[in-house]
Amino acid sequence: MPDKPTVDGLEDTWGAVWKQNGTYTFDRERALGLPREQVFAIDTPPPTASGSLHVGHVFSYTHTDCMARYQRMQGREVFYPIGWDDNGLPTERRVQNYYGVRGDATKAYIPDYTPPLQGAEGKSVKAADQEPIGRQNFIELCDILTVKDEETFEDLFRRLGISVDWNVSYRTIDERSRAVAQQAFLRNLKRGEAYQQEAPGLWDVTFQTAVAQAELEARDYPGAYHRVAFHSDAADDGRVYIETTRPELLPAVVALIAHPDDERYQPLFGTTVTSPLFGVEIPVLAHPMAEMDKGAGIAMCCTFGDLTDVQWWRELQLPTRSIITRSGRITAETPEWIAGGPGEELFAENLATKTTFTARENVVKALIASGDLDGEPKKTQRKANFFEKGDKPLEIVTSRQWYIKNGGRDKDLQSALVQRGNEMTWHPGFMQSRYTNWIEGLHGDWLISRQRFFGVPFPIWYPVDAQGETDYDNPIVPDEADLPIDPQGQAPKGYDESQRGQAGGFVADPDVMDTWATSSLSPQIATGWPIADGSAHGSDAELFAKIFPMDMRPQGHDIIRTWLFATAVRAHHENGSVPWTNTAISGWILDPDRKKMSKSKGNAQTPEDVVKEFGADAVRYWAASGRLGTDAAYDTGQMKVGRRLAMKILNASKFAYMTPEPSAADGDLLVLVTQPLDTSMLATLHDVVERATKGFEAWDYTRSLELTETFFWTFCDDYIELVKERANNRDGTFSDAEAASTQAAVRIALDVLLRLFAPVLPYATEEVWSWTHADSIHRAPWPSVTGSTLPADADPKVLTAVSQALAGVRRAKSDAKLGMRAEVTSMTLAGPADALAAAEKGEADLRAAGRITGMTTAVEETEGATLVVRDAELTPPPPKQK
Repeated sequence: MPDKPTVDGLEDTWGAVWKQNGTYTFDRERALGLPREQVFAIDTPPPTASGSLHVGHVFSYTHTDCMARYQRMQGREVFYPIGWDDNGLPTERRVQNYYGVRGDATKAYIPDYTPPLQGAEGKSVKAADQEPIGRQNFIELCDILTVKDEETFEDLFRRLGISVDWNVSYRTIDERSRAVAQQAFLRNLKRGEAYQQEAPGLWDVTFQTAVAQAELEARDYPGAYHRVAFHSDAADDGRVYIETTRPELLPAVVALIAHPDDERYQPLFGTTVTSPLFGVEIPVLAHPMAEMDKGAGIAMCCTFGDLTDVQWWRELQLPTRSIITRSGRITAETPEWIAGGPGEELFAENLATKTTFTARENVVKALIASGDLDGEPKKTQRKANFFEKGDKPLEIVTSRQWYIKNGGRDKDLQSALVQRGNEMTWHPGFMQSRYTNWIEGLHGDWLISRQRFFGVPFPIWYPVDAQGETDYDNPIVPDEADLPIDPQGQAPKGYDESQRGQAGGFVADPDVMDTWATSSLSPQIATGWPIADGSAHGSDAELFAKIFPMDMRPQGHDIIRTWLFATAVRAHHENGSVPWTNTAISGWILDPDRKKMSKSKGNAQTPEDVVKEFGADAVRYWAASGRLGTDAAYDTGQMKVGRRLAMKILNASKFAYMTPEPSAADGDLLVLVTQPLDTSMLATLHDVVERATKGFEAWDYTRSLELTETFFWTFCDDYIELVKERANNRDGTFSDAEAASTQAAVRIALDVLLRLFAPVLPYATEEVWSWTHADSIHRAPWPSVTGSTLPADADPKVLTAVSQALAGVRRAKSDAKLGMRAEVTSMTLAGPADALAAAEKGEADLRAAGRITGMTTAVEETEGATLVVRDAELTPPPPKQK
């Protein structure tokens, strides 16, 4: 026991001990021998390994860790792995800025490549300034940088006391993860759950990749309404006006569409109009999604301006006239439906290869010149779809992509996935509606292909026929035993590398899987889902059968629609079950303006500094004070409270352990506890244990912390102060049995309190525990209320009553501006009879603690039925001896 206990340095001391002793190591053999309910398996979120963690990670990972520690103390074998989500766009963006490079599939591999920059942190290197490098060189740099970031993350997680088993780890780009993702995809493909389709899809022109519905953000974007005339023989004045914010898409118009009940346009249904500038004949059609009260009430359908265009195109079986390319520019070639028409020259000279912005300006100029623009454009803020990590509105381009069925086009599958949500227990329960509402609002399947570099490649090749045409309908797939494979670096069986890209040979699928397509398999990756025959790549069929489905999925509410739902889809298809039985949904961390903290918004706080300033226990205390599903403010004030609590645990424990140690014949200290105030304190603690346990069992660790902390301060400020004289008994005022009673009670209470605090404050509790125990508190049993042998007359009211009386004595001395050493020569303790009777049982301790030499009681009604002190006569204490 140190002379001056402190929380400073505990992270280094105990972090090293836990690592050396394997305190949190998962015992596989023990788990296999236990009943399933005695194993607790956590699907730990793999943080994105790109840059730095922020306080939101501390918040949510502490929530999970509190539950893991509680389950471990309940005797369960806790499977608590750690993964790193290191493939995908965030990693590529970081590599581009960190090294000043960008991937270019046309560039050759350079051995021993040295990038132009090393660590351009915080800077965004323009694409024009990035050095283009080959695919393999780019992937190697991604791999190097993610490993660096993961080492930094691990250091912080260890310092925070996150009790994962560091021996059970994975990276979503490692060999096992690639094999799992590829095997799951091949099985999806074989069962018809995965398919490829050339279709319109959302496309980010900056990142040059397709984007899934779950990755969208609707944002306001400046635009202007243009009232444009189409020409019609059936219209009264020969013109039909539409209003559009995207006049540059006039060359891509395939129909004008109005609501079937709109009497203004009913005479036009079934007729045709010609487009301004380009003279293309298009039909006027009816569709119930047309909005009669928006703009002119009739809209032009282009291929493609927005998702409504896609729906109309699909349901009305309209032709495809795409003009926007993957680069976000207008196609260089004049489309066949414009060639030879009045707009051929305009297209070739003023639209081809132009950005959509320039094309818009040029079309508007032409409309003004032709007289087809009615009035001036009216500025507006239009809603546009953005990739959640992007800066420019998404375009819709036609491309060949891979999809997994998710119920967006299949009502039976949709219902089955909603039912999977019913098979999970949600914490808090209201979060389930977000899952259900997302599924029921889907209008398409899950797009899983991405046109990037650092990801899991699709394990697919395509044969090339004798004419050099690629046969996409008959893909070549590898054997599961050969996974993982890189089709761009390996030839399929029956071919050799010389046949790549040749007539009669093969080509590789060029895409990689979306990062969610890998992380959605985190339960399978972590638990040992067998690859092929189960003999390689970390396969563990026995463990998988034991702990899948897992027990807990912790995560944020903003990714219910992505990670949680995608994981449910994969488990439903592959395993015919839910992936876990409980979901624990954390809220956001808000900045002072009540906005979500995130790295992308630039308002996130990194946790390293606050952990160093206040200590890990203090930061964990702040995190654990926020309930599941509830947003919380970033509050260093709460961290200061947590640090104060951790210090109080150290100091109060030292005082308690410095009192004489009692001795019980059989080692059971409880038999020594005989005094009413001591049994009252333990009876109160007994109730706290029961309620705190119920809190954890209800996944409300915040309630457990509140109950424990409230009692702890009563224990320190009231109980210890009351029994201090009796515990030390320096002048022999009390009998040996009376002194032993409190000496035992204090030690019993501390033993319980330390264990109640341990899930939240692992460092301070481990430090104190080590003063009297050889083992770790984090492997000690959770306090139990069963089998208690407290005396039958143990009454919690005694501690309450005596504490109220002591508070009244302190108040009287404070009001008289005297110190607590002042003597009370006379006072009246007033209150209800039952409260006075309870206080009487602890009168000796009250007199000793309050330095009371004269006291009478009076039965009377008081506010709140509490005990009050009045008519106190005080004698100042003698001056302290120098």
